[in-house]
Amino acid sequence: MTPVLREKSVLELRLGTYDTLAQAKTDVDDLLVLAQEDQAQEALEALEEYLAVFQARLDETELSILLSGPDDSSAAILEIHPGAGGVDAQDWAEMLLRMYLRWAEYRSFQVEELDRLYGDEAGIKSVTLQITGPYAFGLLKGESGIHRLIRISPFDASGRRHTAFASVDVYPDIDTNIEIDVKEEDLRIDVFRASGPGGQHVNRTNSAVRITHLPTNIVVQCQNEKSQLKNKLHAMKVLKARLYEREIKELEAGKKADYASKEAIAFGSQIRTYTLQPYRLVKDHRTGHEDSGVDAVLDGRLDDFLRATLLFSHAEKKSA
Repeated sequence: MTPVLREKSVLELRLGTYDTLAQAKTDVDDLLVLAQEDQAQEALEALEEYLAVFQARLDETELSILLSGPDDSSAAILEIHPGAGGVDAQDWAEMLLRMYLRWAEYRSFQVEELDRLYGDEAGIKSVTLQITGPYAFGLLKGESGIHRLIRISPFDASGRRHTAFASVDVYPDIDTNIEIDVKEEDLRIDVFRASGPGGQHVNRTNSAVRITHLPTNIVVQCQNEKSQLKNKLHAMKVLKARLYEREIKELEAGKKADYASKEAIAFGSQIRTYTLQPYRLVKDHRTGHEDSGVDAVLDGRLDDFLRATLLFSHAEKKSA
């Protein structure tokens, strides 16, 4: 999507939100007058129902106001990597992948899988997604950090409780018109055979591409396409997004409120814990927001956590 079309889409979304909010307020005002006149039970019940709708519209409007960063309207590039925990961590990484895919599905966002490296026994070693939709990056940027899972391991014959970690990184899918200085001599490009399930072509030719940016030691790879050229283009897209995000980080190094979850990774602490045993609870350690509906959260019902993170980040910026 071109910058003009993206801006047009954002403006249309904001206008639509305003129109919906204005109509909801009008409906509530009309029902309030009706309820005051006759005190009918039906009118009071309808008023209560419309007040709930109006509150939901207000929450959506508040969310759109919070998403005012320069890259918030961009598509998102999301990466997941398992950490400590062995096979459990790789399985946990795949569970997180499913969670974000389901979240994107609920919002009717488009998802393109740029790269996936399968685990040796189960799960995944890494995955890179491009998620496209209104404010995709703005909504997901707070997910960057370490996610911890506590459960009875299905890979432990003794049925013991295990803790597994996985990291999530989110970058804006930057406009291709933005100049990111990537010199050819700064790149090491390796080609290799793709691994994991695939057709006879994808696993028999050197179609997979790995690009190393030597000055920063950033490594990206793509192996999902049959064409080496397409894999290289996807890998370059991810590399530019990561370099862009790194540049933003350096420019805003003094603003501690920005990318707070990234600092959490640096200190080695998790941003959120998903506990399945001995009790069931998902807790965000930055905002304090909790949800005992673990299954629903892992099924992609993340909006309450995303909203709490945005409100927390907004409050941090104001205090700073």
